Amino acid sequence: MHPVLNNIKRAVLAVSLLGLAFQASAQTKVDDAWVRATVPTQSASGAFMTVTADSDSKLLSVASPVAKDVQIHEMTMKNDVMSMGPVKSVDLPAGKAVSFDPNGYHVMLMGLTAQLKEGESVPLTLTVENAKGEKETVEVKAEVRALTHMEGHDHSKMH
Repeated sequence: MHPVLNNIKRAVLAVSLLGLAFQASAQTKVDDAWVRATVPTQSASGAFMTVTADSDSKLLSVASPVAKDVQIHEMTMKNDVMSMGPVKSVDLPAGKAVSFDPNGYHVMLMGLTAQLKEGESVPLTLTVENAKGEKETVEVKAEVRALTHMEGHDHSKMH
């Protein structure tokens, strides 16, 4: 075997083993991750989940290969007017489940590279930083669910 190929194989193995060791000590748990299905011409969708960190942390960013731009947004109500906009990070208090849903914090997948069809799954990479400044990445497969899966979302309040 060619020595360079051998070194590359060894490096890949070392990195993958390192990845396994890192995953074993993961500090953040993601549950019930899902993405809203889209119609063919739609260029954006939302991703939703519950995130629980075991120490005071913050969600810094989310990335996905299915979108050109991924942002964390917050939906807020002020004087009966709903507004939505990007936030720099989301606090994850130790041991407290933080819900990312259509009515509060959620992840916007913008500039979609393809239609998201029900039953598919979308890879998401979350970057979390704890109070010590240590960063952790959490890989998640989010299930694509039907457009009707709104869980009590009230469109009448959107202006």
